Amino acid sequence: MVGRLSALQLVLLICAAQVLIQIGAFVWPALLPDLVQRWALTYAEAGWITGIFYAAYIVAVPVLVTLTDRIDAKRVYLFGAAATALGHVLFALLADGLWVALAARALASIGWAGTYMTGLKLLADKVDAKLMSRAAAGHAASIGIAGAVSFAYAAFLADLAGWPAAFLASGGSAVLAFLLVVIKVPSEVAPARAADQALFDFRPVLRNRSAMAYAIAYCIHTLEMSALRGWGVAFLGFVAMQSSASATIMSPTMALTLLGLLGTLASVLGNEAAILIGRRRLITLAMLASAACAIVLGFLGTHSYPLAFGLMVLYGPIVWLDSSSLTAGTAGTAEPSRRGATLAVHSMLGYVGGFVGPLAVGFVLDWQGGMSVSAWAAAFALIAVLMLLALVAFLLLRPGALAGDRS
Repeated sequence: MVGRLSALQLVLLICAAQVLIQIGAFVWPALLPDLVQRWALTYAEAGWITGIFYAAYIVAVPVLVTLTDRIDAKRVYLFGAAATALGHVLFALLADGLWVALAARALASIGWAGTYMTGLKLLADKVDAKLMSRAAAGHAASIGIAGAVSFAYAAFLADLAGWPAAFLASGGSAVLAFLLVVIKVPSEVAPARAADQALFDFRPVLRNRSAMAYAIAYCIHTLEMSALRGWGVAFLGFVAMQSSASATIMSPTMALTLLGLLGTLASVLGNEAAILIGRRRLITLAMLASAACAIVLGFLGTHSYPLAFGLMVLYGPIVWLDSSSLTAGTAGTAEPSRRGATLAVHSMLGYVGGFVGPLAVGFVLDWQGGMSVSAWAAAFALIAVLMLLALVAFLLLRPGALAGDRS
């Protein structure tokens, strides 16, 4: 038992809170095409609004998640939930261009930094080693479900009551998550650290080759994922206009919703596959397949909307296949007394990739003179090359398996 909750009940509760908190995370990418025109933004500026979410996270996560090695993770989580709610509400009420949008998205990102890996830390400290992999997969699934629903949810609310309604509803949802954790999650004192372990000394984490292998791969994994989610609606909108496709139920936002839902399922199944066939083998296959899919989508998908829609929906599960396997690998091979710091480094590297991904696509589009067949091919080719380089680094570092994985 964990206080008045069993370990399973705690997992389910944290997963539910994560869905409520993260459902607004991709409202901006879902509404990006409309707001780019409404606010007369360049593609690079749109990339900055997407990317600032990851940049602010990079700054905040080493502090907030590492603090959970010293203080109750629940306190950090509640701070993050409050910041998320405030960021969404400010975006809805005040944003009318680049600068306010940047500030509001940065605040929501600080909230993400205080809840994403902190939620996983709450679980990692309270479940045994064999359950850790599946707990991490369930946690990743909750984030994936929220992200997938975010696109359709944003489009529905924007059509119903205007774009600010989507952000206001997201703020309210984060408030519900705050209340759920306040009421149901027991408060605890974080485990004491050894006297010689400075709280923000990350050098021992960086020397952990296995954890760093997973973290580096996660960096480019998140780069690819954020580029896909940040520009997926815009890409499919371009293909629809380019090929004169008529409006159907296969809308760009529907594609991103399906992509996220199928990706979430693939993440959970991928973790089970990692247990059965070996974590390193599963991650290697996933990275090779995602690089291949990026090339095919960039060079062939621009010529047919149904083809682009189908490839996008296929691409998502491939990208997500190793998501929870990578995070579970880092958490499972971290030193227990430095798990918060290790997850902070893992998450920080991931969101370095998350920041660079959408920004790089925006710069490639501007460099090519705007959206075109060749510009999208170049953007997806860049993603594929980076993924292959990450795979080389991952294999050279030779990450370890987790308890229960087949070698």
